[in-house]
Amino acid sequence: MKFALQINSSPYHSSASLTAFRFATEVLGQHHEIFRVFFYHDGIYHALKWASPPDDEISIFKNWSELAQKYDLDLVVCISAAQRRGLINENVADGFRLGGLGQLLEATILADRFLVFG
Repeated sequence: MKFALQINSSPYHSSASLTAFRFATEVLGQHHEIFRVFFYHDGIYHALKWASPPDDEISIFKNWSELAQKYDLDLVVCISAAQRRGLINENVADGFRLGGLGQLLEATILADRFLVFG
């Protein structure tokens, strides 16, 4: 099955971020596909290159980057939401890329299931 995910909440605002990450890990571990993960609204904060959470907290930024590298995931950050919040190309973490709502639309069309977190 092919999934597309949208993440709307910031990494530490709610449990939605960690839930989405755990869902993605489980889905990929069961040999399903994730077509795209789209970070929208405050979800764009997942892509902050210079984020540095305390050592005793999960680094969701690093986790998404590593998962993207391991499974060749397409992690798209909404460029409009990013610009509104001051995230520019130079600040985007490895594994993430800026994109538009066209990529979100494409994901909803091509995936078997579309899930929204946050």
